[in-house]
Amino acid sequence: MFNELFTLSQRLVQKARQQPFRRFLYEQIDFRARLIGIVGARGAGKTTLALQYLTTLPTGNGLYVSCDHPIVAAAELFELARQAEQEGFTCLVIDEIHKKPHFAPALKNIYDFLSLQVIFTGSSAAHLHHAKIDLSRRALVYHLPELSFREYLALKTGHAFPNWTLTQLLENHEQITLEITAQIKPLPLFRAYLSCGAYPYFLEGEASYPLRLAEIVRLTLREDLSAIYGVEADKIEALYKLLQVLCASKPFQINYERIAAATGLARNTLKKYLYYLEDLSLLRRIGGKVRGDSYIAKPDKLYLHNPNLFQILCPEADQGSIRESFFAMISQHGHHLAHPPKGDFLIDSTWIFEIGGAKKNRRQIHDLSNAFVAADDIELGYRRTVPLWLFGFLY
Repeated sequence: MFNELFTLSQRLVQKARQQPFRRFLYEQIDFRARLIGIVGARGAGKTTLALQYLTTLPTGNGLYVSCDHPIVAAAELFELARQAEQEGFTCLVIDEIHKKPHFAPALKNIYDFLSLQVIFTGSSAAHLHHAKIDLSRRALVYHLPELSFREYLALKTGHAFPNWTLTQLLENHEQITLEITAQIKPLPLFRAYLSCGAYPYFLEGEASYPLRLAEIVRLTLREDLSAIYGVEADKIEALYKLLQVLCASKPFQINYERIAAATGLARNTLKKYLYYLEDLSLLRRIGGKVRGDSYIAKPDKLYLHNPNLFQILCPEADQGSIRESFFAMISQHGHHLAHPPKGDFLIDSTWIFEIGGAKKNRRQIHDLSNAFVAADDIELGYRRTVPLWLFGFLY
């Protein structure tokens, strides 16, 4: 059994050695921990990140397995880990662990009774929190979001720009943009990123990128929703229609009654499914409230999780929605976003932003302190008008 698993593992580790670029999260993970979880959207690079860690170990110390593999699917996780330890492996990477029933008790027992390190990946952070066995005291769990514009540039052009905090960007954006534009022309690259740059597999061909992205959405709906939340197969078509309805809507036009009528879903079922889709990185909720840790209670706005999703879900997406979907990605870097009475976004209860095109002015927010315009289609900003693309340099 381990001969086949080790051969496959070594092939993938060797491939990871040929990818020098590492996602920002790699440097933030405490690899000294014995139990590490990496969760996030399909295609974001979780597997590559874990394999890159295995490249740092002596040959024969690390083993990668996927719960998709028939051997792993048929095995008990604890027994698999026990045998791996007996074979001399010191680190076991378990990919797509959400596909393994009752994985939480197995991870608990591995941690309590074995000495090898385990790194596991999955699509759902909520699934870990709702597991019958609480792993929070044992596992360090990290969330890997889609590629930032800065990371896309590193992969696309080879330019390794630093990341900046939001405060640094707002205070020094004029100087920062001069430094960046001295090396690249950001606008055409930003347009490409909005279309096909949120997932690393754009490197495998931009022409086939929409097909790959459509497959990611299909697998998330057909496999992950079933494995994690038990959603029945006959509901998948309604969920796909739900994503299409949201794609074609302006953020302020969203209401439960209209979406329920368009998808054929009952109102309470709709709320539940919106919660699932957000957990699986297909939707993003801004400004909504949650009842306990359960379902969405009347969100102010819903967005597709990243702007790339628009091109495969609706043919004529609203440009304003695409821009706001991109801006809302900064919530992935620890910022809290809400919707103020004036402006489009309130960040960390401090800064107000209006999102728009090159001609967008501050008329709607002129009387507000700490208010800015994030303007698309401009290369350089001025005072409180900041280029929209620059907000892709936060991580």
